[in-house]
Amino acid sequence: QVQLKESGGGLVQPGGSLRLSCEVSGFTISAYPVSWWRQFPGKERELVAHVTAAGAGTNYAAPVKGRFTASRDNTRNTVYLQMTSLKYEDTALYYCNTGPRTGGRLLYEYDYWGQGTQVTVSS
Repeated sequence: QVQLKESGGGLVQPGGSLRLSCEVSGFTISAYPVSWWRQFPGKERELVAHVTAAGAGTNYAAPVKGRFTASRDNTRNTVYLQMTSLKYEDTALYYCNTGPRTGGRLLYEYDYWGQGTQVTVSS
């Protein structure tokens, strides 16, 4: 059974940092890209970051570019999202996403999802 377990979310003040982790079990991520998404209340999920299978290539959404860094450790079957200079508007539920890509998926969207971890930026 494939499981993606995000952790590391929480409450942080504006300007602070958090590091999200996504530990994957039941599936080996080394051959697959990984994406991080976030969802605001009442809104569709939006892509935050994408990391290629080898980890050499990354893409970021414009609002987070220069502040967030996605990485992966294939030996630990774990991916990370380092978030710095957090802003109020980063408050969202963050998801990791990987695996094969069946038809109908969005760009950078894959079949396996975690349950999400809440990030709240507030003073």
